[in-house]
Amino acid sequence: MQTGSSNFKVVYLGTGAAGMYCGSCLHDNALVAALRRLGHDVVLVPLYTPIRTDEPNQSLPQVFFGGLNVYLQQVFPPFRYTPRWLDRLLDSGPVMRLLARRRGAVDARKLGPLTVSMLQGREGNQRKELERLLDWLRQEGPPQLVHLSNALLLGLAPDLKHHLGVPVVCNLSGEDIFLDALKPSYRAQAWQLLRKNATFVDCFVALNRYYAQAMALRLRVPEAQVEVIPHGLNLQGVPQRTWPDGPLERLTVGFLARICPEKGLHLAAEAVLEYNASGPKVPAVLHAAGYLSSAERKYLRGIQRRFARAGQADRFRYFGEPDRQEKFRLLAGCDLFCLPTVYRESKGLSALEALACGVPVAVPRHGAFPELVEQTGGGWLLEPERVEPIVELLHQVAAAPEELARRGRQGSQVIRTHFTDEQMARRTAALYHRLCSAGSESSARPLEECP
Repeated sequence: MQTGSSNFKVVYLGTGAAGMYCGSCLHDNALVAALRRLGHDVVLVPLYTPIRTDEPNQSLPQVFFGGLNVYLQQVFPPFRYTPRWLDRLLDSGPVMRLLARRRGAVDARKLGPLTVSMLQGREGNQRKELERLLDWLRQEGPPQLVHLSNALLLGLAPDLKHHLGVPVVCNLSGEDIFLDALKPSYRAQAWQLLRKNATFVDCFVALNRYYAQAMALRLRVPEAQVEVIPHGLNLQGVPQRTWPDGPLERLTVGFLARICPEKGLHLAAEAVLEYNASGPKVPAVLHAAGYLSSAERKYLRGIQRRFARAGQADRFRYFGEPDRQEKFRLLAGCDLFCLPTVYRESKGLSALEALACGVPVAVPRHGAFPELVEQTGGGWLLEPERVEPIVELLHQVAAAPEELARRGRQGSQVIRTHFTDEQMARRTAALYHRLCSAGSESSARPLEECP
């Protein structure tokens, strides 16, 4: 396939999240599927662990930089020289599934040395894995472009640029949260390496202006080098909320995210408890769903005990980790979606999904959310990390359910018009065309020129 043609041959390097559904995996998989429907030849290559998604999986069955191999090469030097047959065994399906269940597999507090080593590229302890990836790329035939799913893969960029001589694109996908959780010494090294490796990237992609500006500043790259391409949803089979004409009999508040303090489930729970304690005419229930790690089971049990002690055990239900059909059925059955994240959210994909169902959102006034609410008109912005504004909103909407319906319908219309997977793919393909047509002065840049 010739550079500059209407279709592209792309290698997309994505990272599995140790068995979790994660926003980056869902985004990458949806984008690759939509690009393929447009006729582009895109290969989604999983790194660390297999990619998990609630839609048909677009990724290769083989994993590069297998999580156990990467870890062993970091902590036990002899594994940096083991034969390929042993590496294949450690990268096998049963081992990958075991690794996915390993507690702390993505705990930033424990991954400082490994993060720095990966960002060092061929100077790090995983050089053997890098050579294997490059060999595979040579055998498959060079792509026209390589797309990295997040900035934590920037250690690969110098070699990809040097050996392939093609444009390199890199998503920006919430890396700051992980990096800022590293121990200070590793955090400083990691950011320094990120800025150094960023010079080998032709264009970064963020899902919103907030994160584009935030990461351009931290990576010290021009804002013009960061393209904003919003996430687009596959809307096939996504139901619409049916709103009653009269008052609500009960107010169903939904929550869909990883079950952990950072996502703010405890804030939504306290708000529902306080609201119900005031004796409203319309009682509220909280329906929560999302990935629950073994480390956060105590956190969830604490929330369940709070409802039980308050005599409201029937007002909270955890639905587990739903598949796609269950997820959208849960969302469409809510009156209000509440995601009071403590940290500044870089994506907020579940809020997009709720809006697609016609359910308005209540989200904090930080991160990606102000932009989303402004664009869609589909919700309310609340002061972060405070329960009282959520309680006030519950009283407000219970008394005026027509406003829930109005904002839900408006948000759904905007999502279904402007936030589709096809639009996301077309914008991405336009970026590929621009980069491949223009070429890059830094293509095939000698590694010794790295600043």
